[in-house]
Amino acid sequence: MVGRYNIEEISDRARASFIGMAIGDALGATLEFMTVPEIAQKYGIFRDIVGGGWLRLKPGQVTDDTEMALCVARAILQHQRWSTEAVADNFAAWLKGRPTDCGDTCRKGIRRYMLHGSLEAPPNEWDAGNGAAMRILPAALFSFPDKELLKKYTLEQAHITHNNPVSDAACLALGAMLHQALRGDSKAQMRRTADALATNFPTFKFDPYRGLATGYVVDTVQTVFHWFFKARSFEECLVGTVNQGGDADTTGAICGMLAGAYYGMDAVPKRWIKKMDVKVITEIEHVVERLISASPAGRGM
Repeated sequence: MVGRYNIEEISDRARASFIGMAIGDALGATLEFMTVPEIAQKYGIFRDIVGGGWLRLKPGQVTDDTEMALCVARAILQHQRWSTEAVADNFAAWLKGRPTDCGDTCRKGIRRYMLHGSLEAPPNEWDAGNGAAMRILPAALFSFPDKELLKKYTLEQAHITHNNPVSDAACLALGAMLHQALRGDSKAQMRRTADALATNFPTFKFDPYRGLATGYVVDTVQTVFHWFFKARSFEECLVGTVNQGGDADTTGAICGMLAGAYYGMDAVPKRWIKKMDVKVITEIEHVVERLISASPAGRGM
């Protein structure tokens, strides 16, 4: 125990959240851009990490979702503090390395920083993709349990590429739900946060579920919320989510981080962990421990 927090339990949930994100990314990448009927015809119900997909990935290989989240984590740990410039520098180094995939809005924002040093994209009503929401986990872990720090870190990393009120609302709601899951709140408590998002931004209403899983952040969040609240296990959450197709690596990644934080490591299927890229899992294990130790909870504040 540190202060009023059980750091061992929080660390377990944080580890499951980060590994869950990577698993959801790798699982969903196979199905990216496929439709529900196409998935059903080819796989029945898709359940295993096999790679392939339009990116022709190796089994267990991750995409920009996990890679950009790791960029945020590295930036924090390199400086032992929050630095938006360090986050942008890590994004730039990642992009220069020619990643397997990078969304258009993310690429545009990173290139803007590389060319002009701009840490904040201009407000844009069309930049409501899910690229900022998919990488919020390090900000949530490093700020835990401070709500104001969560808001600051989440929006500053988001605005490097996405400066849009709908994207912002999604990022803040997901960050708040991650904090709830880390401290062991119930699904009913987390549902109130999801419902508050839909009250403030009715476009996010997810019940009844419309079945869209595109890269538009509203469709992404609706898909994640539908399956997170409907399912009764980590595996059921992820399988349901990625089988919606569309932007399945990102819906899978976001559902994995949320479900991992809620269910903990014991709920994460071992067969999936064994299929993952060892280097990615090793780095995740390393950064999670340090992010939690450096957070307000880890410092006993």
